[in-house]
Amino acid sequence: MAAKSVINLNKVSKKYEMGEEEFYALKDVSLKISKGEFVAIIGPSGSGKSTLMHIIGLLDKPSSGEVFLEGEEVHNLSEVTQAQLRNKHIGFIFQIFNLLPRTSALENVEMPLIYSGIAKKERDERAIKALEIVGLKDKLQNKPSQLSGGQQQRVAIARALINNPSLILADEPTGNLDSKSGEEILSLLDKLNNEGNTIVVVTHDSDIARRAKRIITIKDGEIVSDKK
Repeated sequence: MAAKSVINLNKVSKKYEMGEEEFYALKDVSLKISKGEFVAIIGPSGSGKSTLMHIIGLLDKPSSGEVFLEGEEVHNLSEVTQAQLRNKHIGFIFQIFNLLPRTSALENVEMPLIYSGIAKKERDERAIKALEIVGLKDKLQNKPSQLSGGQQQRVAIARALINNPSLILADEPTGNLDSKSGEEILSLLDKLNNEGNTIVVVTHDSDIARRAKRIITIKDGEIVSDKK
């Protein structure tokens, strides 16, 4: 039986108008990402990979084409509905961590659950479990300034896991880390994928892309290769 598709893009384009000029960041992109895959989207700066990530992550809407999340059509939904789906189905890991500086690791990880209206007791239990998964159970009350870069990224990964998302979307997840911390984060992503999590990493680094089980290369807004 074929694996269930988590994200499905059908002939997606993204057009920007600059004065009289039209610029296509994406042109007729079609791709399907199935449950349990570990996919790298790779391409140079300006290739369209960030635009593709924003559309996959429901952070932006296509100019044309269709986007399906867990089989549901999502490209025409309101921004409020898309934000709710994003919070429920997609866990984000960013290059700059995006942690609240005056807030403990535990509270940072709980943040998506607050938007979901989960009671504090359950929030605490789930956040502690997520921090345990990433090896930071002893750092619950530490603020970001009391953590190394690698530990901050682990907090961000725990936050991405907290809603048991359909998809973990990582944008240059090792970009702000030294090579040792970066290797630890990539090993953690390997482990999470082996446990069944669907992971998409957006990167310009071919060494990072090789960790994935499928590499999609994008250039000038078009997919030029898609290899397992």
